[in-house]
Amino acid sequence: MNRDHALLPVFAAAFAVACLSLMDAFMKSAALAVGALTAAWLRSVIATGIALPLWLVRGRARWPRPEVLKLHLQRSVIATFMALTFFYAITKLPLAEAIAISFVAPLIALYLARVMLGEAIRREAIYASILGFIGTLIIIGGKIGQADFDADTALGLTSILASALLYAYSFILIRRQSQVAGPAEIATFHSGVSVIILGLAAPFLFEMPNLEILGDLAAAAFLTVAGAMGLAWAYARAEAQVLVPLEYSGFLWASLFGWLFFAESLTMPTTIGTAIIITSCWVATRKRRVAIAPEVP
Repeated sequence: MNRDHALLPVFAAAFAVACLSLMDAFMKSAALAVGALTAAWLRSVIATGIALPLWLVRGRARWPRPEVLKLHLQRSVIATFMALTFFYAITKLPLAEAIAISFVAPLIALYLARVMLGEAIRREAIYASILGFIGTLIIIGGKIGQADFDADTALGLTSILASALLYAYSFILIRRQSQVAGPAEIATFHSGVSVIILGLAAPFLFEMPNLEILGDLAAAAFLTVAGAMGLAWAYARAEAQVLVPLEYSGFLWASLFGWLFFAESLTMPTTIGTAIIITSCWVATRKRRVAIAPEVP
């Protein structure tokens, strides 16, 4: 592989992270207008309409085997509530802070991998998890110390921590899922199952969006599929140790889009805490060569 071709996965992954960060901004706008559940459900409906034809057009669309279907359903349920709690959190917190706290998920996943997969936890990973916890406390402490800290902020922090825990569990499931199904099939079941689960509550909590919000949701759905496909393509062609650091560029994009869309300022505790969390993740993963596909909310 020549240098130009070797760089293509890097560019694809960087572009995908930017797409998903912009998706978060559109989803925050929609969730503020019609609520997190309505926004998440409509995004899943639109995303299913995009992903399903992509799966069918490949000519390999077959109903999955029972064991694969069970894995699809298990991960999709987890991912549905992961996304819902994340979208609720960003209605209460600045985008950059929510993204920063969610970065602790890979560290939590190390311990889940020990419990669920029997993987050994290296000493570096233990040190990294402690460091990441300190970084998270700095960000949360910065929020608590602000004069405008209130019940909504507390709910946002609780929700993003719950989302990070679910995100970590999804890391374990996606490793198994990616070995038995392609990206388009995974994306189709991911969105389709979310439509069904969130649809159960839609009759009680649904709020009709206007055309502008529908436009935001359509953009979010398109960016979700584009980002997921871009990451899948990149991770199939380059090592995780090359691409994983690009995930943290999401913080820069979240800071930019939070400022452009919502006039959100970046605080010093968030910057310091994020730097510590990113460093801890680098310490924990720099010697790991098994690719863990990144999750999409």
